[in-house]
Amino acid sequence: MIQCLKHKAKEKPEKRRGNKVNELRPPHLEQPACLPPIRVEESSFSQDMQWLLERGVQFADVAFYAGDSGKELGWAHASVLCAVSPYFRQLLLGPKTRERPQSRCVCRERDAAPHSLLSTWDGAIIDDMPRSEGHLAGRLSRLVVKDPLLCMCLWETLMFIYRGAWEWEHLQEALEEKLKNSLAVAQLMERIRSLIGRDRGTRDTPSARAAQLGPQTLVNLFNSPLYSDVIFMVQGSVLPAHRAVLVARCDVMAAMFSGKYAEARSRVVPIHGVSSDTFLSFLEYLYTDSCCPASVLQAMAVLVCAEMYQVKRLQHLCEVCVCAYLQSMPSRELASTGISVIRLLRRAKCHNAEQLYVWLLHFIANNYLIFSHKPDFLELSEEEREQVERLRWPSRGYLQELSEYQQRRRKLRKSRCTVM
Repeated sequence: MIQCLKHKAKEKPEKRRGNKVNELRPPHLEQPACLPPIRVEESSFSQDMQWLLERGVQFADVAFYAGDSGKELGWAHASVLCAVSPYFRQLLLGPKTRERPQSRCVCRERDAAPHSLLSTWDGAIIDDMPRSEGHLAGRLSRLVVKDPLLCMCLWETLMFIYRGAWEWEHLQEALEEKLKNSLAVAQLMERIRSLIGRDRGTRDTPSARAAQLGPQTLVNLFNSPLYSDVIFMVQGSVLPAHRAVLVARCDVMAAMFSGKYAEARSRVVPIHGVSSDTFLSFLEYLYTDSCCPASVLQAMAVLVCAEMYQVKRLQHLCEVCVCAYLQSMPSRELASTGISVIRLLRRAKCHNAEQLYVWLLHFIANNYLIFSHKPDFLELSEEEREQVERLRWPSRGYLQELSEYQQRRRKLRKSRCTVM
């Protein structure tokens, strides 16, 4: 009898384990599909500014001449030069020389002797001078380059400034190739550092380089009347801007200011169909190469403006902002928000935001149980609804398995209660 009890005691744990194995388990819920990525083009800011120096001569308003021969060396844009260099600001924006001593850029040699690099033509900035064919009429500043080394390498120096004044290694390589003299290169590098207001002791650390990247060079000109040559009137707001920057950064603006349009001959340009805040954000991107809309609706408004002016990279940055804002919302907020994701989908399709359109379809599918109960879900086209149904999470198969599992569980509970 004792042996029989021992045998039964050994069998009980195995039976219990067997019951756990045979116990009902809920269906496995797969993770929702990953949302498609939004691809954004690399920044072309430096290339745009380089293009402005190479081909934007129509909008140039600064002419350089050799101090010894009076030969014309090249053209540039006062807005860019003043944004980068405090010395150019002193030369081009200070009081006129009849009211003060002659303006000049000064850098100091190692022996502390002053060295004149630039000065205004005959001690004055000349306005409304006759221009070469292809230049717009208007204010013209003529600068005399007195330093022979800077005179020889003016193009390389201007290219360095236009690309953001931070590519020191590339500048040094270009000067070495041009001058073939290490001592002369060292002297000119020192003078260029003084020209742009950078001390010799400043280190080229990664953080220092990041602070001097090209997009930061025009920050001080954004929404500033400083050397502004065009004013946008948007919903009663006055937004100053600089044609040189606009044509370099936006092809539509380049065509608008270069062709036979009224905007090319007018200083005041009215803008219709866009709010002042939206257009200001659009201009901010052109000057800084960045965009930070405050909300989903603001990001969509800037996206529409970017599509209107064919600035593709800004459009993609706005798509990223919309996706980030929606993904950051918890489910409860998504269910109660007044933002209609279906209507965002419609606007994305209407304004050729293809990446955002595809992303929103997947987002609706991933949050199917939230959006399928909203009235505007019926606004989806038949093709869109089929795609959402195919991608929906949780899937129909899982919901069916879950329903069957719950039914079996209820039956099992009832049977246990009956036995008891």
